[in-house]
Amino acid sequence: MAAPKRGRSASAQSKPWRSLALILIAIVALTGGMFASGHSTPRLGIDLAGGTSITLRAVAQPGEESSINKTNMDTAVDIMNRRVNGLGVSEAEVQTQGSKNIIVNIPKGTNSDEARQQVGTTAKLYFRPVLATEASTGAATTSPSPSASGSASSSPSSSPSSKASASSSKTGSATPTATATSQGRAASDALKADASSSASPSASASATPSASSSAAASAAAAKLEAQYTALDCTKKASQNVGKNAKAEDATVACGQVSGVWYKYVLGPAAVDGTDVKKAAAVLNTTTAAGWQVTMDFTGKGGSKFATITGELAKNTAPQNEFGIVLDGQVVSSPSVSSSITGGSAEISGSFTQEEAQSLANMLSYGALPLTFKTDSVTTVTAALGGEQLHAGLIAGAIGLALVVIYLLIFYRGLSVIAIPSLLVSAILTYVIMALLGPGIGFALNLPAVCGAIVAIGITADSFIVFFERIRDEIREGRSLRPSVERAWPRARRTILVSDFVSFLAAAVLFIVTVGKVQGFAFTLGLTTVLDVVVVFLFTKPLMTILARRKFFSDGHKWSGIDPKALGAKPPLRRTRRPAGSAAGPVDPKEA
Repeated sequence: MAAPKRGRSASAQSKPWRSLALILIAIVALTGGMFASGHSTPRLGIDLAGGTSITLRAVAQPGEESSINKTNMDTAVDIMNRRVNGLGVSEAEVQTQGSKNIIVNIPKGTNSDEARQQVGTTAKLYFRPVLATEASTGAATTSPSPSASGSASSSPSSSPSSKASASSSKTGSATPTATATSQGRAASDALKADASSSASPSASASATPSASSSAAASAAAAKLEAQYTALDCTKKASQNVGKNAKAEDATVACGQVSGVWYKYVLGPAAVDGTDVKKAAAVLNTTTAAGWQVTMDFTGKGGSKFATITGELAKNTAPQNEFGIVLDGQVVSSPSVSSSITGGSAEISGSFTQEEAQSLANMLSYGALPLTFKTDSVTTVTAALGGEQLHAGLIAGAIGLALVVIYLLIFYRGLSVIAIPSLLVSAILTYVIMALLGPGIGFALNLPAVCGAIVAIGITADSFIVFFERIRDEIREGRSLRPSVERAWPRARRTILVSDFVSFLAAAVLFIVTVGKVQGFAFTLGLTTVLDVVVVFLFTKPLMTILARRKFFSDGHKWSGIDPKALGAKPPLRRTRRPAGSAAGPVDPKEA
């Protein structure tokens, strides 16, 4: 029986080194991955790195006060969140506050102006036919008189200098060809006046209009012409002139392309933004068309889109264009040459990747169920965030120093095990946080720093539980090595139960809360899991190895496990056997 015992002992002696090797390999691998990714520091949240905080308030339209409800607010939050994420922002926070407000926090490093524009642009999205357009120079011009019904009887003489092809993306059938105007237009391509359109406005929706309806249409057309002539889109006050236009009415609007403002006359909305199922920016490498925007419509939306493109294809530029209007501004004005059927389409026009993604975001997430007003825009400076981070790091350093002092005073030599364990836990936490930034968009905010500080106490508590179990065994009169092995199972159960409770609390907190509190919960849960890993793969193996060293096994007074200082009982001895027992004579030394 002696040989198997020696075999088991040899196997047990090799396990501590294997565990230590495993965790050290993991640290080296994670650290190497961190530097290879190019993100050697954790990503900071808005409260530490600075950024922009936007407060939006829902405003009900007259007679639609009941539209401000939890369902519509949640839908708006979801749409805004996808809008911001569409810009590549992974730590932006979009959440409701009260029953009418939405808070949007955009961290530094993001194009906050573009994000603010897309998040704050909360009116509905419409596809409107273009009746007239030209560069807005600020000077009054003579322009055609568009019809209030949404069509025009004459064609302007302007023609965009460059064209880009677009087509229906439906497969398995004929693919009609369309064209989309290039995003840049020269002033020489501005719309020319055509007096005949002013004298003869097109008919209204009725096939045989009465004299009164014709007069009303003429009056509306004249009013629209006057607005268009006087419109100066270079003035900021005029840039949202079409914001409050009703879907069924013709309107004037502004749009900016490559830094140049254009003014438009637009007919009634033909397609609503809610008819767009999805849109995406794609890079077309097969036809060298570059970046394109693909659109998929709902069944009803596809039918409406086929109808409007079929009607527009009968006209010449610019009356073969439809304006994509968001919050009263034209964000794009593609033109068509034939009806686009199949419920899908592509828009191309010398887009950059950023332009294509921006337009795709607007098409996908442009239609919000409510109208919002920007109540406040607050900028958090990086200096303030740096002060908060500095204060948080000081608080963490103080907490760590107090724990180390406590370990040195009460556990003396055992602190040689506890302090490296804390260091290993800190390294793993830092490296994983740095990797989670580019991986899942995790950002270290101030509550997350607080969670890391709390984790110091949780990790130290696990060491203390283990050390006290060992001390209890030594007080019972056992030597150090058997005390370590006997103490570990009981300490292990206690540590696992304690960490499970902490992790469960962190998980519940993460699920039921929003915003920055989730950062605290996430960090607390992460460090709790790492505590189990460190205790099992580093602290226990290191304790097993050091228990074989004379300094600890002989119970040096500075070891922290001095039997005399702990008040240990005398070593356990065998009891005297009765005289004449079958076991044989009693050895006098056992008395």
